[in-house]
Amino acid sequence: MTAVPETVSISIQRGAPGEESHLETYDVPYREGMSVLDAVVWIRTHVDSSIAFRYSCVNANACKECMVAVNGKTEYACTARLSTDGMTVGPLTNKTLIRDLVTDIVPPKENLRTILAERDGG
Repeated sequence: MTAVPETVSISIQRGAPGEESHLETYDVPYREGMSVLDAVVWIRTHVDSSIAFRYSCVNANACKECMVAVNGKTEYACTARLSTDGMTVGPLTNKTLIRDLVTDIVPPKENLRTILAERDGG
């Protein structure tokens, strides 16, 4: 039987538009069944309050706001389970980066600039 580690490492891609992005690695206390969102919330609460990410429904996958890239694959942070092997979390690559893990998730047709341009004729 493999021992469950006390902590796991999670690397988070940090940065904003116009900046070079970089990875920061954090050690997080591990509990069986933890989600990636649980780990990021723990990091912001206990280690680095400057990390930017978005969520509103904890562990229910109802709001769709917590989508991130986990090891390069699009996942909901609230349902993706934390790996004891460590993992890398970054922003969605097909969306406009706002900062850290936050991307513009508004559909193009609902974007205010698009609406105003259509209203104003171009």
